[in-house]
Amino acid sequence: MEKRRLSFWEIWNMSFGFLGIQFGFALQGGFMSRIFQTLGADIHDIPIMWIAAPLTGLLVQPIIGYLSDRTWSPRWGRRRPYFLIGAVLSSVALFFVPYSPALWVAAGFLWILDASINISMEPFRALVADKLTESQRTYGFVVQTLIIGIGTWVASNLPWMVSQLGVSDSAASGVIPNSVKVAFAIGALVFLISILYTVFTTSEYPPEDMEEFEKEKAKKNQFIPDILNNIGNMPLTMKKLGVIQFFSWFAFFTMWSLANPALTEHVFSTPAPIQSAYDMTNAVQAEAFNTANTAFQKSSNLVGSAMGVYGLSSMVFALLLVLYTSKRRVNRKFVHMFSLIIGGIGFIYMYYTSPENLKYCFVLIGFAWGSILSMPYAMLSSSVDPKKMGVFMGIFNMFIVIPQIIAAVGGINYISGLLGKEAINAMTVAGISLIIAGLCNLLITNKNAVSYQG
Repeated sequence: MEKRRLSFWEIWNMSFGFLGIQFGFALQGGFMSRIFQTLGADIHDIPIMWIAAPLTGLLVQPIIGYLSDRTWSPRWGRRRPYFLIGAVLSSVALFFVPYSPALWVAAGFLWILDASINISMEPFRALVADKLTESQRTYGFVVQTLIIGIGTWVASNLPWMVSQLGVSDSAASGVIPNSVKVAFAIGALVFLISILYTVFTTSEYPPEDMEEFEKEKAKKNQFIPDILNNIGNMPLTMKKLGVIQFFSWFAFFTMWSLANPALTEHVFSTPAPIQSAYDMTNAVQAEAFNTANTAFQKSSNLVGSAMGVYGLSSMVFALLLVLYTSKRRVNRKFVHMFSLIIGGIGFIYMYYTSPENLKYCFVLIGFAWGSILSMPYAMLSSSVDPKKMGVFMGIFNMFIVIPQIIAAVGGINYISGLLGKEAINAMTVAGISLIIAGLCNLLITNKNAVSYQG
């Protein structure tokens, strides 16, 4: 089937749902550790509480990719039913997360939230490859990155924004502040509306050979053998990209799980107070705890706001690439390599920065983030069978979640512990990991992956 070139606004419409997905991920990435700390979690226990995120991705994305490859509805298409299901579940989970009364409830909500977001996210990646010609795919993934950047910046600033409007940052011990609750409620609404916008403004191509498609779909008990077969026969370029993804996502998981405790402690000097260190029956001690807790919550708002800058700079990065790739080819390998190295420098500089200059660290990290969200997928989509795009995009997610699982079960604590006990050492480890990821781009030699010759 001959695909026509799509206009900017058609690509924008099909990618707009990523705004909501990124609201979900940014609120999760920027504030779940804050919620865990508020509910009494120790800093060293936080990474393992985050294991829900990569584990659900490892299980959900290949399954959804496989199922969406074998789905077709004349009205709803192939990928859109999964957008919608994931959006409804994610919106419900987002709303209720900050109302968690205990640590185990918050950890459980993280499982539900991340699984639901993954149901929506994987088909969005496949949709770009489904709808766009080879020559437009870099452009398409970069437009997605532009929308993701907008979502990251706005969502990361939401608690600070609503706090500025007068919503309180103060709360009793073990209770999430209202500023966070309102932010998550707004995120839930944006998630649902943005997905609905894409569902109702985007059409999909039917399978090229409907008879063959129906025969393939009718086969029983093929899921596990097909997944294993595709894993065993993944293209060499995909394996090389997997090495890059490993170090990239180890770095970003470290940021999401430990940036708030590391930066509130090292940069703002307002670590989360430990309630057991205060005699809450003593009025003076109780007041001291409340003062320390409010200072921690306010500096957490500022950390979240600074983190939002990486969404803003990734948006600028994406906008420049949109303008460039709409007319010209781009060397994906070198763009990705230099972007990751720049991001690694941003992480390392956190050790030396001040509260006023923290945002500049995240500016550099944003270039890495913008590239991570576009270049690997553009390189991958030029290297795999289009008929298996969904399942390969799902399998590719293994290279995202495995490093996160390793980080969660002790990898971060062990490696950062080699540098010392301070939480900020985790950010240094993230920087080194991202620089290694950048250098690994030298492994990519497939000419179509590097720059599609269309």
